[in-house]
Amino acid sequence: MKIGIITAMSSEQKQLANQLENKTERKEGPFTYIEGNIKQNTIILMQCGIGKVNAAAGTVELIRNFQPDCIISTGVAGGIDTCLKVMDVVVSQQIVYHDVWCGEGNAYGQIQGLPTFFQGNETLFQCALSLDTETAIHGGLICTGDKFITDRSELNEIKHNFPEGLAVDMESASIAQVCYLYQIPFISFRIISDTPGADKHFEQYQNFWGEMADRSFHVTETFLKALPNKL
Repeated sequence: MKIGIITAMSSEQKQLANQLENKTERKEGPFTYIEGNIKQNTIILMQCGIGKVNAAAGTVELIRNFQPDCIISTGVAGGIDTCLKVMDVVVSQQIVYHDVWCGEGNAYGQIQGLPTFFQGNETLFQCALSLDTETAIHGGLICTGDKFITDRSELNEIKHNFPEGLAVDMESASIAQVCYLYQIPFISFRIISDTPGADKHFEQYQNFWGEMADRSFHVTETFLKALPNKL
């Protein structure tokens, strides 16, 4: 199976590139792709950049250049539910925009003419939940918007609109929307780097990258090695 993996930041891409065998690198337009293998699957790894537009543009180019069988968005996210701790994982059963409003007649978070909630691929979702790992893995709703959430009032607004939301990021819904349009199976697999609303929240995020990132991405490696060779 040919699997496209999209990260937002170079720090996330570096963690995953170290896991690939038989690596080759290729540049097309503004994006660089690292192609390699994990067990029986071909992996195309790309860094799209932070935010919704970068994520959408990168996803389209990944599909156009490589025609992957599925796409996985991975990296970090903020945990917005009390059940989550730093280094836990959230896997997207559903994905929604937390900063979209197209007016009356549409649900909050819905791009007019599209579903409010984009569905994660069930096979990939169940594969993630069944991993044999010490890391706590939670399945549920990931909320996406073009903002790093630091303010408690912003967090409260997201939870008011989407009380079932587990995590926030800045890319997953855009990637999910493009995959929906192109009919590519998709899932987001996100490590919790911080918990917005907590005391010293940004310090928590910095500490993750300084002290925990290397250990935390082992669970991503476990997930990639567990993926089936077809959907």
